[in-house]
Amino acid sequence: MIIKTITNYVSGYLRIIIEGYYIERFINICRNKKILIWNIKKNKETKIILNVKIKQFKEMCDIAKETHCKMKIKKKKGLPFILHRYKKRKIFAILLILVIALIMVSSQYVWNIEIVEENGKNLENIQESLEEAGLKVGKEKSKINTKEIINEVRLKRDDVAWMGIELKGTNAIVKLVKSAQKPEIIDENEYCSIVADKAGVITKINAQSGTANVKVGDTINVGDTLINGWMEGKYTGIRYVHAKGEIEAKVWHTKNTHIDYNATEKAKTGNIEEKYSIKFNNFKINLYKGLSKFQIYDTIETESKLRIFSDFYLPISIIKTTNYEVKQEQKKYTVEEAKNLGIQELEAEFDKEIEDKTKITNKIINTYETENGIDVYLTYEVLENIGTNEKIVF
Repeated sequence: MIIKTITNYVSGYLRIIIEGYYIERFINICRNKKILIWNIKKNKETKIILNVKIKQFKEMCDIAKETHCKMKIKKKKGLPFILHRYKKRKIFAILLILVIALIMVSSQYVWNIEIVEENGKNLENIQESLEEAGLKVGKEKSKINTKEIINEVRLKRDDVAWMGIELKGTNAIVKLVKSAQKPEIIDENEYCSIVADKAGVITKINAQSGTANVKVGDTINVGDTLINGWMEGKYTGIRYVHAKGEIEAKVWHTKNTHIDYNATEKAKTGNIEEKYSIKFNNFKINLYKGLSKFQIYDTIETESKLRIFSDFYLPISIIKTTNYEVKQEQKKYTVEEAKNLGIQELEAEFDKEIEDKTKITNKIINTYETENGIDVYLTYEVLENIGTNEKIVF
């Protein structure tokens, strides 16, 4: 069925309206003379619509005269009519051929790299690592060895637990799983102690295996032994073990910032201008002239790659440059206002870093006035589990 449809489209056909009192006789004569007619629809008792090939149309006209039927061409369909329509439009034909050639050539290259990271965990500079390994935009697909690229990236990066590359159309889909940063795991059969990996004051210590070397209230520094990897008995003497235990300490984290009493701040006016460019791989053509009409502005640039299908990208992209006009405002802060602004900035930074807010036991604020502003220091006192295993070397 599909082959017949394609054949009819290539050879061309007509959609004909037939009217008369001898419609059935008309159809019977057409079939007797082996004229191919299809997609017949009856509108009225004396009117039908059907398809016929171009080369059999003249013969059908003779039958219409014989049966006293009227014929009218409703539509012309097929490749011959398209070619006839554009035969005088040489430029169009040339452009059409060039576009088809561009698509065929482009299909042999990678024009987009889509990076999919599990759970949205971003891997820094992963694009650069892929390019160094040989996966870059504009590279011929036949020269891309996905296994070699995966092995090279994983050898160079400890933060990649798993990686896969799939080439679909002109799109390279890179799937990544970020590895968790874990301390060195020491075998249970090896002797080790637990040492401090942060400075602080011990609030709780529970030695499950080994001998506690500190007590609650002790101040410790990085590297101090918290639980020794040995136990001593009255009759057994010293016996080395794999130290285990839970140690909690008060740890201090400090951040600082400087706030000027006289500051210049930017505020958006609401005025926007948009400019567009076309990019052919690495060659950029601006579709605008001159600089921005704004004196002071912020710019956001977005790039949209052209594609025919979901994974068939072309080496062409549209770049949209949006300029937001801003005005500068002079702000004058009092000492108290500058102090509060500094505290708010530092608290916002801490909120991003500390997940469990219930572990924060105290906040310490120190400020130092200068000639032009104020220095704000904010210290968070946080309860944290500290300690890491360290092998005992004899």
